[in-house]
Amino acid sequence: MSSKTPRFDKAFLERKRRQLLELRNQVQKNSDAGEADEGAIKNESGVQAREYEDDAQKLAMLEMDGNLVIRDLGRLARIERALNKIDEGTYGFSDVSGQPIPDQRLEAAPDATNTVQEQEASERSGV
Repeated sequence: MSSKTPRFDKAFLERKRRQLLELRNQVQKNSDAGEADEGAIKNESGVQAREYEDDAQKLAMLEMDGNLVIRDLGRLARIERALNKIDEGTYGFSDVSGQPIPDQRLEAAPDATNTVQEQEASERSGV
């Protein structure tokens, strides 16, 4: 448990928990569908006559699906972290600086675990 006083009341945190759980289910479904599509594309290419153009299109689709799955996995990790922060009593505080995350950011992205500036800096550095 953190020494910080929680920023939000129990009703707000419970609403955020429900949003995060719903978001987690949605992202997991999208990720599962992407992986299923990838498997279907791989299976199709093994049984059909080969055209190099078709192979190139399939490879491009696989790469795009793979990137979406990777993005979804990152989002799932952020969602899990946000759920843990609710349990720890640190939801709404940045993991990087400990500063409060603006309420508007939490409304737009309930899985946010740092401020916009910290997120942008992290993306620029490739972390």
